[in-house]
Amino acid sequence: MRSLRKKRRIQIIVLSFVALAVSTALVGYAMRDGINYFRSPSDLAESPPKSGEIFRLGGLVQEGSLRKKNDGEILFRVTDGGATTEVTFNGVLPDLFAENQGMIGMGSLVGEVFVASEILAKHDESYMPKEVMDALKAQGVYQDSDN
Repeated sequence: MRSLRKKRRIQIIVLSFVALAVSTALVGYAMRDGINYFRSPSDLAESPPKSGEIFRLGGLVQEGSLRKKNDGEILFRVTDGGATTEVTFNGVLPDLFAENQGMIGMGSLVGEVFVASEILAKHDESYMPKEVMDALKAQGVYQDSDN
């Protein structure tokens, strides 16, 4: 009787570990498309992403780089002070989108051009997305007004 209990206990423990491993694998598989890494233009220059990888690109819209084509395509460059990346976007830009302002775009790199599917802009004159601020601080371009 005692060895039967011991076997049953071991079977339950092993089954629990297998169930935990399977559920962890399923959660990881489900989240693989939902995770979008943030990159700055300097990050792209150092290590380009895999072909077709969707990620977020952030930085400042370079002054004098905003161009609109007749077909509605919008071209501009994003910089973090260390590197610059050409961006193309088809759609309506946010109202607060402007040159020399922080932005984050979601999309993928096609050749040397970032093709954005979504563009986000700052929401007031004092806000900058944390990822963009951190990337600009790392390049020595941005300094807090608090410091």
